[in-house]
Amino acid sequence: MSVVVISPSNVATFPEGGGHFWVYMQYVQGLRQLGCEVYWLEHFQSSGDREQDALMLSTFYKRMERYGLDGKVILYSIQDSKSDNGIEHEYIGLCRSEAETIFQQAELLLNFYYKIHPALLSCFRRTALVDIDPGLLQFWITVGQLVVPPHDYYFSTGETVGTPNAKFSDCGLTWTRIRPPVCLELWPYVYAPNGEAFTTVSGWWGNDGKGEWITDGQDICYENNKRVTFMEFVELPRLTDQVLELALALGEGDVEGDSTRQEQSWQAAKPVPLNVTDYKGDAEDQAVLKSYGWRVRHAYQVAGSPESYQSYIQNSRGEFSCAKPSCMWFQNAWISDRTLCYLASGKPVVVQDTGPSSYLPNGEGMFRFSTLSEAATALATINANYEKHCRAAREIAETYFEAKPTLEHILNSALK
Repeated sequence: MSVVVISPSNVATFPEGGGHFWVYMQYVQGLRQLGCEVYWLEHFQSSGDREQDALMLSTFYKRMERYGLDGKVILYSIQDSKSDNGIEHEYIGLCRSEAETIFQQAELLLNFYYKIHPALLSCFRRTALVDIDPGLLQFWITVGQLVVPPHDYYFSTGETVGTPNAKFSDCGLTWTRIRPPVCLELWPYVYAPNGEAFTTVSGWWGNDGKGEWITDGQDICYENNKRVTFMEFVELPRLTDQVLELALALGEGDVEGDSTRQEQSWQAAKPVPLNVTDYKGDAEDQAVLKSYGWRVRHAYQVAGSPESYQSYIQNSRGEFSCAKPSCMWFQNAWISDRTLCYLASGKPVVVQDTGPSSYLPNGEGMFRFSTLSEAATALATINANYEKHCRAAREIAETYFEAKPTLEHILNSALK
C-alpha cells in the first residue's frame, strides 16, 4: 500500500467553504480508491482567538473523520526559529517525531500549497506540485509575484500548460497535464426534473475577498474578480424564462476595504476603467443583480459545509456560471472543480468558454458560451430535452473526469 501525503491550502481555516473542501477531497478519495493510505498535511494559521481556533479545529476534524481521515491529519503552524532555515514547524495534536515518521514512510507528497517551505519539502522522498490555477500560477511565477520552491514533479489541470498553444510561460518547468478529478461514488447521478433554478456557488471577489488584479507592473493590468464577468452578463435573466440563482460569497453591505477595492492590485498599478456597473458596495451589487431578475443567496448560508454544498448542487436544475477574466485572457481551457460536481450529479452546465479544448464538449450536457445570446440559447436547448442533457452531463463526468484514472496517472508518473 502506497503512503501519500496530500498538502491542501486553507481548508481548516475556511470552515464555511464547502466547495473549497471538495477540491482536495476529490484527490484524497481517488487515492484511497486506488488503495493508498492518505494523510492530510496542512498549514494552520491561527486567527488569534483561541475560541475561534478551537471551533475551526473541531469542525475540521469532524469533517475529516466523516470522510475517512480520522487520525490521518497533520496540522502545523510556523514559528520563527534561530535555526539555519529560519523557521520551525510546530505540529498540532502530535509530536514532531510522529509527523516526521509519516513523512519518511510516504512515497509521495502531493502538494497544492504554493507557499510551502523548502524545509518541509525536504522531509519527503518525492514531491509533486499540483497546479489548480493554470495560467495564473505560471504568470505569478514569471513576474516574480510568487516563488514556488522546487519539486520533483509538476502537474497542471490546465490543458495548454507547457504546450506551444499556451499564452503564458512554462517557467522552464516540465508540466504533466491532468484533468481535474471528481469522485463519482461520492457524487452520484441525481435526476430532479422539478429542480427550478440554474445555480452556481462563487466568490464575488478574488484574493480571499480582498479583490484581485492581474498586473506585471508595466503593460498588463486588469481586474480579475468574478464580479467583472457576471456583470458583463447581468442582462441574461431578461433573455430567458429560466430561473437563475447565484450563491455568492459577498457581504450584506459594505465591508471594510470595499471603498478601496478598485485601487488594489499586486503592485498598486493604476486600474483600467471597466465597462461594467461602477462599484458602490456589495449591497448595491446585490440590488443591481436582483433588478435584472437574478436570485441572490449567500454562499455560506446555502453551501457552507461539504454536505450543504453537495445538497445545493444536487437540488439545482443545472449550473450557469462565469469564469474569472484571466481564464479568457490565458485561453487555458479551464473547467471548474465545481462544474464537475454538477456534471457528476447529472446537472447540465452552461459555463463561460475559456478557450479551445481537445476534449471539453459543447452542445450536449455542457454548453460553453461567449455571448449573452449563446447563453440564453443554451438554457433553452437544455430545457427542451432536459433528461437527455442530464444523462449527457453524467456521461461527461464519467468519460473525462473520474478521479481514479487521474490519480492513477499522477502515481504512475511520479512513482516510476
